[in-house]
Amino acid sequence: MTPQLSVLDLSPIAKGSTVGQALRNTLELARATEKLGYHRFWLAEHHSMPGIASSAPAVMIGQVAAVTDTIRVGSGGVMLPNHAPLVVAEQFGTLDALYPDRIDLGIGRAPGTDQVTAHALRRQADPLDADEFPQQLAHLRAFIDDGFPADHPYAAITAVPGLGAGVAMWLLGSSTYSAQVAGILGLPFAFARHFSPAQTMPALRAYRESFRPSEILDEPYAMLTVTVMAADDDERARYLAAPMKLSMARLRANDPGQFPSPEEAAANPLTPEQERLVAGSSAAYIVGGPRKVYDELDALVEMTGADEIMIGSTMFDLADRIRSYEICAAWGDMSGTGKQSRPVE
Repeated sequence: MTPQLSVLDLSPIAKGSTVGQALRNTLELARATEKLGYHRFWLAEHHSMPGIASSAPAVMIGQVAAVTDTIRVGSGGVMLPNHAPLVVAEQFGTLDALYPDRIDLGIGRAPGTDQVTAHALRRQADPLDADEFPQQLAHLRAFIDDGFPADHPYAAITAVPGLGAGVAMWLLGSSTYSAQVAGILGLPFAFARHFSPAQTMPALRAYRESFRPSEILDEPYAMLTVTVMAADDDERARYLAAPMKLSMARLRANDPGQFPSPEEAAANPLTPEQERLVAGSSAAYIVGGPRKVYDELDALVEMTGADEIMIGSTMFDLADRIRSYEICAAWGDMSGTGKQSRPVE
C-alpha cells in the first residue's frame, strides 16, 4: 500500500522577491496541496538564512490552518533548544484550541542555524548541549499532560493554553539519537532524509528496535522527508532542480542568499568543489518526470518500509512547485476521484 503523502515547506524567498511573497506562496501551496489530498503540511524552522522565510513555524501554522480546512498542519520542526518548553506548550496549546485535531508538534534537537545565531536565540553563553534535550522534552510533555510530580518546582505552573492540548507530538531527527528517543517514548518519528540520506536505514532500525508501545502508538510509525523535484519530463525537472543545488552549495560555502532562478543556475554551473559540498544530500534528490519519480519513490518505500513520505519540492516558481506536488499526488493516488482509501488519521 502506498504510504501517506505530506508536505514540508521552507517558504523559499525567490531572488528579486520578498519575504511577504514567500509567506503568501506558502499559504497558496497549502491550499493547493490540501485539494490534492495531502495528509499534513509542515513548516520548517531555520534562522539567519536570507533565502528561507520559515523562522517562526508557530506563527505560520496558524496562518496555514486558517486558510485550509482538513489538512493537518504542524512544525517540521520546532527546534527545542531555541525555545522554553513552557512557551512551546502555550503556543501549540493556542493553535490546538483554535484548530482542534489538526495540529502536529514536530520537535527537533538541532538549533536550525549556526552557533552565533543559536546564542542569540538562547540569550546565554553556554554552548548548545544535546544532553539537555531529554529534559527539555520531558518538561514540554509535562506542561501539556500535567505530568510534573507534586514536589517538582514546575508543578505549580499551569500552561494556559497548553494543558490538555490534543496536539500530535513527533520527534524529528537525522541520526540514531532522536530515533532511539522516539522509540523509547513510543512516539512517531520523522527522519530528515532530505539532508542526511546516509543515516536513513541506521536511524529507522534504531527507531524500530528501541520502540516501546505507548498510549500514543501500539507500533512504530516512521515518516521520511524527501526532496522531490518533479516536472513533466526529466529534462525540465533537472532544469528546475539546479537552483536547489546552487543554493545549497552557496550555503555550505557560508555565502547564503535568496533562492536563485533556473536561469541563474544554468549560467553558474557548479564547480567540482561545489559538487563535493552538496553531494551528501543532493545524491538523494529525486528529480525527473513522472515515470522516473514514481520508480524512485517505489524503490524508496520498498527499501525503508516508511509509513509516510513528506515531500519537499523547493523551486523558484510557485507554479512549478505546485506541479511537482500534483505529479507526486498521482503516485499516491490521491487526486480526483482516486483519492486515497487509507485512513486520514
